[in-house]
Amino acid sequence: MTEAPEPTGPNGRAHTRYTPGTPCRVDLMAHDIAATQAFYAELFGWEFQPGPRRPGPCVRALLDGHEVAGIGQLPPDRHLPAAWTPYLASDDVDLTAETVRLCCGTIGVGPLDTGDSGRLAIGSDPSGAVFGVWQAAAHLVTRTAGVPGTPVWNELVTFETERVVKFYETLFGYEGRAVGADGFDYVTLHLDGRPVAGVHGAGRDLPRDRGPHWLTYFHAADVDGTLERLVGLGGRVLTPARDSAHGRVATVTDPEGARFALLQDPR
Repeated sequence: MTEAPEPTGPNGRAHTRYTPGTPCRVDLMAHDIAATQAFYAELFGWEFQPGPRRPGPCVRALLDGHEVAGIGQLPPDRHLPAAWTPYLASDDVDLTAETVRLCCGTIGVGPLDTGDSGRLAIGSDPSGAVFGVWQAAAHLVTRTAGVPGTPVWNELVTFETERVVKFYETLFGYEGRAVGADGFDYVTLHLDGRPVAGVHGAGRDLPRDRGPHWLTYFHAADVDGTLERLVGLGGRVLTPARDSAHGRVATVTDPEGARFALLQDPR
């Protein structure tokens, strides 16, 4: 499930040139930015600073002074659910957006510039799952890795894998490898031989109130302790903590209903 380790420097800071198609950032669109900041500050120890308007108000979430996520304001006149969205790296976001359209996906936002930090587009795949495309202003990106509160994996939860995997393979040149067994429909997406994301065909188990969606996993030093803290802060546990081949994992929501997962490394 988790990505292969990246080269790291002091304090777990990974210096990465993101290959196109690699998940490179995650953003949360929320209704109440102030309350959302308070929740994640208590849950993960995040600090915040103002971010660029893209296209509305936004803040950067920081750990050890390094950005780990963004939080944006949902339009107040639109009844949209709060949700986490992963961004996939691109060398040319305009070309990638056009390819999304040609492959039967849609582009709902952009492409547009976000100040001096880069250029983005937000779209959806043929199943309706929303994702972002990010062209960073500079390809050399510094991030905090392997620290509790940082994103460690992104997984598309959809009806079935075959059709949607072909979409992402065409878009970014992934190599899809089926890893499911005994009827479990799961494919990992590889770049340069390294797994970077997963696709889970949930079939009838797909939440009817959510539909196909990307799920971001955040590293937790102690999943059970984090769950206790999350519930005390107004979050909700969707699937209780369980041990898996990749570590202890649980699926949760924040107080506004945005879904994400917690993953505790088995080491």
